[in-house]
Amino acid sequence: MTSHPRFRHGFPCGRVATPLSRRQWLSRAGGGAGLIALASLMDEQHLLGTEPDPSRPLAPRAGHFPAKAKSVIWLFMEGAPSAVDTFDPKPELTKHHGKATDIKAFFGNPGPLMKSPFSFKQYGQCGQAVCDQYTHVAQHVDKLAFIKSCYSESNDHVPAIYQINSGLARPGFPAAGAWVNYGLGSENQNLPGYVVLGNTKGAKGGPHNWGSGFLPTTYQGTLFRSQGNPILNLQRPFEITQDDQRAQLDLMARLNEEHLQRHPGEVQFADRMQSFELAFRMQTEAKDVVDLAQESEQTHALYGIDNPRSKSYGSKCLMARRLVESGVRFVQVYSDGEWDAHSKLKENHMDHCAATDVPIAGLLTDLEQRGLLESTLVIWGGEFGRMPMSQGGDGRDHNPNGFLQWMAGAGIRGGQSYGETDEIGYAAVENRVSVNDFHATLLHLLGLDHERLTYMNNGRSYRLTDVAGEVIESILS
Repeated sequence: MTSHPRFRHGFPCGRVATPLSRRQWLSRAGGGAGLIALASLMDEQHLLGTEPDPSRPLAPRAGHFPAKAKSVIWLFMEGAPSAVDTFDPKPELTKHHGKATDIKAFFGNPGPLMKSPFSFKQYGQCGQAVCDQYTHVAQHVDKLAFIKSCYSESNDHVPAIYQINSGLARPGFPAAGAWVNYGLGSENQNLPGYVVLGNTKGAKGGPHNWGSGFLPTTYQGTLFRSQGNPILNLQRPFEITQDDQRAQLDLMARLNEEHLQRHPGEVQFADRMQSFELAFRMQTEAKDVVDLAQESEQTHALYGIDNPRSKSYGSKCLMARRLVESGVRFVQVYSDGEWDAHSKLKENHMDHCAATDVPIAGLLTDLEQRGLLESTLVIWGGEFGRMPMSQGGDGRDHNPNGFLQWMAGAGIRGGQSYGETDEIGYAAVENRVSVNDFHATLLHLLGLDHERLTYMNNGRSYRLTDVAGEVIESILS
């Protein structure tokens, strides 16, 4: 290891080493042996952070403690579904329907309080209420933990999506999936560790939502297209053989290595080399993983792929299962279109429920049947919620003050609700859950201590949860 410029042979420059007495030497040697023993014990208990190997940045690594989850499937409902119209009905909202309110709205000129246009029914042993548009998901409520008291900082889509993804309501910071890849690596070196199955219209805020920020670019999300061939340019040109391509990459690697030896600080250059190698390996394995034709007609029906309305999201949910089954660590599945119901909320939510209800239920069923739900954390939710009063007569405005997410699978104690909003669903009032708390819980289930998963950037130690966050212990099994 190279000495610090101010030090030479382990001693400060200009200072003469003083010989140690026999007693001093034995004392220091004994202390060193004790530290070695302590390090060994801490390593056995996964208490030592392991820095990624630059030559194998996605190699699997142990977390800070034994994990409940090995992977994550995040069902991201872009545009913000309304809690009071899906999983959290408010009788007082029905009772006071049409009553004027002084609550301020994002776009101004709010209308009176508006009851839900949907009816609700209780399901499962837990008796969780679910709207009449999510009847297939309703069959799984005893697996789900509903977090009904979330809140965030921004009432605008783009910064709110940035915050729910990266912890901060501005671009340029690593997404949760990038942090997880940095902390744990991936189980499959032939596929990206973090995959994003995007919105057909493109997500608001673009690639910043799955970027690696100041982390090495190796850990950023890889966007798979939601329609057609998921990965462009996966097939090598027919006139180039695999041996020719391998020889080209080997030559480029040698030239790049010589360059790195002359310029050792160019981290992004090394990351680019790793990207070329990953792309080469993906040509073999990724083609099989994204080939949904390998699945049976029964499986396609389970995910709603046989129905034009749910085919797109069903295909993405099935691909998410195949990716996780193949060792991908983190998969984010964006809904198509947006739940952004500033008007015609009933039509908007009916449409999105029809597109996602069967696929999500099919995913939960399939994961459970395959024994994957025990090791996969499934998350559902958007970037914020919606207001209890009307907008434009039949819509709802943005609401970051109180919204709902649910979790299921590895380490989650299902069939429960945590937290509450007020009697009309406007603001979180009981057991309030910040985005930092949400991320701390996600990392905890993966065996990562959110306060110890850090990265030094520009002289400051950063983490996904910034300087806050507490694990939601009540929803854990």
